[in-house]
Amino acid sequence: MLKPQIIRIEKTFDFEMAHALDDHDGKCKNIHGHSYVLKVCLTGLPIQQEGHPKNGMVMDFGDLKKIVSTRIVDRFDHALVLWDRSPFVTDEIRNNQQKLITVDFQPTCENLLGLFAEWLMNDLPNTVKLHHLELRETATSLAQWYAEDQV
Repeated sequence: MLKPQIIRIEKTFDFEMAHALDDHDGKCKNIHGHSYVLKVCLTGLPIQQEGHPKNGMVMDFGDLKKIVSTRIVDRFDHALVLWDRSPFVTDEIRNNQQKLITVDFQPTCENLLGLFAEWLMNDLPNTVKLHHLELRETATSLAQWYAEDQV
């Protein structure tokens, strides 16, 4: 029998999303889009129970995919995300934009990542812990969230 060992597992997701950053001093003040890549890393003890359908797994990757897809990817893929105070949020946009998401914060990569972390911590089973998240906005730009950094 294996000695219990904490293991990290990671799954990667991708989605397309548009946003605008109000008051930004560059091009990002305009509505524009990105191909986002979200990495989710969990820690936990693999289940060691003969006959258990998840024997040997920290968490079934398929179960993780269901949670992340439902909570984040399906919601944000091909959406326009704007701060609810944005001048871009007009009645015309509200009525004509099929997938408009308004948030009560500036929709930066960093802020979105913090929101995703909150949601996932609430939705994950108590047998695993969210270790870190990474949200890549472009090929050269990303934000990271680590549980150990949180106060």
